[in-house]
Amino acid sequence: MTLVLRPIEPGDVDALQELIESDSGYTERITGYPPGSSDAQSLLMMRPEHLPEEAKVVLGAFQDDRLVAVADLLRGYPNDHTAFIGLLEVHWNHQGLGLGKATYELIQRYVETTWPEVRTLRLAVVDTNAHVATGFWLRQGFEPTGEERPYRYDKLESTARLYEKQLT
Repeated sequence: MTLVLRPIEPGDVDALQELIESDSGYTERITGYPPGSSDAQSLLMMRPEHLPEEAKVVLGAFQDDRLVAVADLLRGYPNDHTAFIGLLEVHWNHQGLGLGKATYELIQRYVETTWPEVRTLRLAVVDTNAHVATGFWLRQGFEPTGEERPYRYDKLESTARLYEKQLT
C-alpha cells in the first residue's frame, strides 16, 4: 500500500477531525482536555503571530485515499534555515504499523525538496507526552538541544524540550 503525502484541503477537514478524535490520549496529554469539535480547524489556522500564513503547511499522509496521519510544519521557524514540526499524529487505528516512521520520512523528503533553504528540522516534546514521543523522535535521528521552555495550555503546565536534526 502506497502512502501519499499532500497538503490538507478543505474537503479533508472532517477526516482530519476524525483522526484527531481517534487519539484522544494525545490531545489530553498536550492540552489537559479531550479533543474539541473544532480542533481540525484550529490545527489548520494556528501559527506564531509573526509568521505569514504561507509559512504554515498541514500535510496529510493518505493510504488508499484514507487519511492515516497528519503533520504540521512551519517554514522558517524559528529562523530562515529551520522548519519546525509542530505535530505528527497517526490515526489510532493505524498506530504500531510503521506509518509514523513512513510519514516522517515523507515529511523530511518534502522539506528537502520543497524548501531548499531549510537545513535543520526542529520540534518540541512536551513532558506530559514524552513517554510516547521521545523514543520515536530519537529513532528518526533527532537529538536534544538541551533547550527547554515552560509549556502551558490553560490549566496544564509542563515543560517542552527541543530536539533538532540536521539535514544533508
